[in-house]
Amino acid sequence: MIDRLEMFLALAKARHFGRAAEAVGVTQPTLSAAIRQLEDQLGVMLVRRGSRFQGLTPEGERVRDWARRITGDMRAMKEELRAGREGLTGVLRLAVIPTALGAVTQLTTRFAEAHPKMRFSLRSATTTQLLSALEDHEVDAGIGYLDNEPLGRVVTVPLYSERYVAVLRADAALAGKARLRWADLSGADLCLLTPDMQNRRIIAGHLAAAGVEVAPRVETNSTIVLISHVLSSGWVTILPERAAAIFLEGLPLVARPITAPDAAHEIGLIAPWREPHTPLLSALLAEARRFDRD
Repeated sequence: MIDRLEMFLALAKARHFGRAAEAVGVTQPTLSAAIRQLEDQLGVMLVRRGSRFQGLTPEGERVRDWARRITGDMRAMKEELRAGREGLTGVLRLAVIPTALGAVTQLTTRFAEAHPKMRFSLRSATTTQLLSALEDHEVDAGIGYLDNEPLGRVVTVPLYSERYVAVLRADAALAGKARLRWADLSGADLCLLTPDMQNRRIIAGHLAAAGVEVAPRVETNSTIVLISHVLSSGWVTILPERAAAIFLEGLPLVARPITAPDAAHEIGLIAPWREPHTPLLSALLAEARRFDRD
């Protein structure tokens, strides 16, 4: 039953029998047979079929919700038993918004010191992708914004407050100022993250409130691409202070705080809402709370 539920969840996510079979490491006929056996066991049709996958039935939507809980509980039980025998082992999977990727190393380093058998898998994700990955059990937790947009039913622990700086070449005219107002960026050639990023939506809101037209010369989902254009073209990007810090050493760049207003947004750990937490998640939440106090 658990294997069939896992295959059903893979199909619900991939929306394609071939890709779902590949994701769970079986042949397409094996996956199709497992879905039909699950339908026979439950006595309902779960999948609309034609020449290809056509979506879930209303009953399939409900079974998907239950399948997430059941398979999640099974993984949690196995993890708890393993932790009792061996301590925390395995891989901690984290989805992290791009602007927090630099700061997350402080949390993972401390966690690794406390649990030396653990390994880590970090992936960059928008806030929407982060929450979707949590729901689908693709990651154990995420690091992202705690305010500004709704998160749903999750557990959160604040880590730090994000403040913004303008990153520009040291020879740029605006570099002569110790700090900038949002309005000072009017007329500047801006490089910004893409609109699907919450960071971009936050920054665009502050710029618009200051009367600055938000029409960046470059949009990208990579902070490295932003910095490359600042270096080569003399344009300006806006980043959180922690994200900008790693680019300043050894490069002809400066970061100028942006005030008026001095905007700050909370970054924190985002974990699935469940009781009891797995040993891994309990340990991660405890480390995040210590990080916040420190």
